[in-house]
Amino acid sequence: MDAANVTNATRRRRVIISALTLSLAASLAACGSDHQEPSEGKDRIGLLLPENNSTRYEKFDHTIISRRLAALCLECAVDYGNAESSADTQRDQFEALVKKGVKVIILDPVDAQAAKSWVDSAAHQGVKVIAYDRLAEGDVAAYVSYDNEKIGRLQGEGILTALGSRAASANVVMFNGSPNDPNAPAFKKGAHAVLDGKVHQIVYEKDIPEWSEGTAKKEMTDVINSRGARGFDAVYSANDGMAGGIAEALKSAAVANVPLGGQDAELPALQRLLSGTQAFTVYKEVRPEAETAAELAFRLLRGQSITSLTPTTAASHSKSGIPAKLFKATVVTKENLKDTVVRDGVVRADLLCTPALAAECASLGLR
Repeated sequence: MDAANVTNATRRRRVIISALTLSLAASLAACGSDHQEPSEGKDRIGLLLPENNSTRYEKFDHTIISRRLAALCLECAVDYGNAESSADTQRDQFEALVKKGVKVIILDPVDAQAAKSWVDSAAHQGVKVIAYDRLAEGDVAAYVSYDNEKIGRLQGEGILTALGSRAASANVVMFNGSPNDPNAPAFKKGAHAVLDGKVHQIVYEKDIPEWSEGTAKKEMTDVINSRGARGFDAVYSANDGMAGGIAEALKSAAVANVPLGGQDAELPALQRLLSGTQAFTVYKEVRPEAETAAELAFRLLRGQSITSLTPTTAASHSKSGIPAKLFKATVVTKENLKDTVVRDGVVRADLLCTPALAAECASLGLR
């Protein structure tokens, strides 16, 4: 090859190498852009939970939903807020997400009725709202929860089972959930459907605002003072948080052998099962509920069908035919604790089995 040909070949190689370098740089830049922080509102999903009094929201729901969304969508980010039991705070959080341009919001409402105006306003702006755990009023796009009336039935059955042969002559005290929680009437309805006509009488009944443990404790103390320690035979508590306050009131008054039921399978309640100060709780597996909410959010964000994830429908006071997924729950007693919440990893045996509970744990094969 002569000198001129060598020079031309060299020039061609330099052009090719330069082109490849530019192409590679462009490709790397494009790849890098896939992992940059999403632009304002774009590829962001809102997650608004109602309170942090219950351990489940921060420990389970928030974590599981965020992790599932991260696995489904590398480009997505979660904007999270906890309302700490304030409907006004939740409204501000919700409206801030809409203003930011977030197009899908998973909402567990503090006050379902109060949420209607925000949800409707957001829907008019093209925002898809998934009602999570509690059915918000307004134009929600989907609903994920449990069959709450069936949960109330399970609680009623738990009371009857704990009373055994005493049920027909038993006087029962009922502490229902917060009036602004749409799930609370369903729990109450289900429990009454089982208890009414099967126990002698519901001698006292109260809805407890904000599911307050302190209020439940005070109300239980007042019942004991007015009716006496032998004036009731069982206590229905709509959740485990209130059951904790009720158990304290019973203990302070030296009232024993009165079955107490709850819901949520929280660690203190599970320990009360072992100690004998609570008869049962209701275990709702958070993981499938949370992961389904995350998958619904991703599909709605991408404009995909959610039909396969919502095999049934639900109705609020303001909308019917809402695509829904409703999961089943399980009654947990001391006897099946090992094969439910411990088996599923909801609670570790070493955390459950304190020194004071060592003998009970050993008898159940937990240690």
